[in-house]
Parts: sequence; structure tokens; C-alpha cells
Amino acid sequence: MKIEELINKHYNQLHDNDLHILKYILNNKSSCYELGINSLAEKCNVSRSSILRLAQKLGFSGYSEFRVFLKWQDQKDPNIHKSGVEILRNDILETLKYVKNTDFSEICRLIYHTEKIFVYGTGTAQLNCAFDLQRMFLPVQKYFHVIQSQTEFEMIIKDLTLNDLIIIISFSGDTPSIFPAVQSLVAKGIPFISVTNLKNNRLARMTPYNLYAYSSCNELKDGTKLNTFSSFFIVGEMLFHHYVDFMKQKESDQNDEQGSIH
Repeated sequence: MKIEELINKHYNQLHDNDLHILKYILNNKSSCYELGINSLAEKCNVSRSSILRLAQKLGFSGYSEFRVFLKWQDQKDPNIHKSGVEILRNDILETLKYVKNTDFSEICRLIYHTEKIFVYGTGTAQLNCAFDLQRMFLPVQKYFHVIQSQTEFEMIIKDLTLNDLIIIISFSGDTPSIFPAVQSLVAKGIPFISVTNLKNNRLARMTPYNLYAYSSCNELKDGTKLNTFSSFFIVGEMLFHHYVDFMKQKESDQNDEQGSIH
């Protein structure tokens, strides 16, 4: 698990002091793990106990375990002096590792029990990903309605109920224009699934149903920056196949229950 995912997961437990420390850590990934707890506390101008409490909030037994984790994170940085092909390959491999270690059962259960499902992609590539999800789920009689514009997204939200579900595919998870509508979802208690790049982002923090893709930037000679995106399609297809397996298990359990009754 990446540190950004840990921050998203535990964000509601973090205070301003914790976020101040994390800001320093995120901006100094390649060196902060070399610091002892007292040195890191001094760099952040906080107490030693503040560092320890932060490590424990993120799920570590103490600072030593957190420090090892930070060192491992730095060693896993794939994009220093890499070619575009190597960056793409690494993003795909890291995404496959992520989905291998991710429990999809709660999201599959949510989809299984929901009649009306909408998918919204915040950009052109994200919209293509939404249409791909719609295509894949057709054979299992789950009909995804693709929302094709932000105006449409805002209009549909007004009529949604607790029995509906939205999947939001956003590259950054920090597109400012979507948050008034997303806040309405939260206020009304309507469940939604976020699919974002694996980084600390606002959209992922607003829902417990998160899926992540690894996407990195490759800079061309003229300074143009290109981000990989195929990992988002991989996450979508993995979700579909996990759902198929979930349905098979459901049917098997139901058959076993009927057999035991007879």
C-alpha cells in the first residue's frame, strides 16, 4: 500500500498537525526515512509524541515500522531515468499488484444489490473507461448508465436515492468543478465508488469505496507531459471479473442452502 492510500484511508482521523507532518514527508520522500524520530520532529517543528501518534493513526505499531515503510516506498519509485515504455510497464505491473491485494467484495456486493447504476468520467479518457465498464457489465444484466457531461451529472444527482449508485472515474481525484455535486452525494448519503490515480486526493477521501490505478507522467523533449492511462482500464476489467466471481459464489452458496433444506 502506498502512503497516499494510507492518508486517504485514515484522513478523517488526521488533524492539522498530522497533515503538516505528512506534507513534509511527501515533499521529502527520498530522505525523510533516514531521519530518526527526534530529527523528523525537529524538521517538522513538532514534538516526538506527535510523530509517534501519526504513525499509529496510519496503522503502524510505532515510528520504527513507519520508517521502514517509508524507506520501502522510496525504493519502489519507478520513474527516475525511465523510458516511456518502462514507465508504462511499471504502472501496469504496480496496478496488477494493487488489484491482487485488494478486496473487491464490498464493492461487488454494492453493485449486486443496486438496481440503478451510473458511471461518470470527468474527462475524455475517463469517459471511454466508463463506456468500457458499461459494455462489460451488459452480459451479467447490470446496466450502467453513462453520464456524459458535468451538467448531466448535476441534474441526475437531484433525483438519486439511497438505492442508487454512482461510479466516478477521475484521473486526479481533485477536479474542483465536481465537488459541489459530490458533496450533495455525501449529504444525501448516496453511495459512490471513486476510481482515481493512486495519490492523496479529495474524491477518494469522501467515500469508503475506493479503487486506484497507477498512472505516471512521461515528459517529451519539448516539455509536453503525457500520463499513462491503460491502468484505469485494467482496474475496470478487474472489477468486472471480480464481480463475475462474486456472482458465482453467490449462486453456489444459494444452491448449498437449498440442498441443505431438502
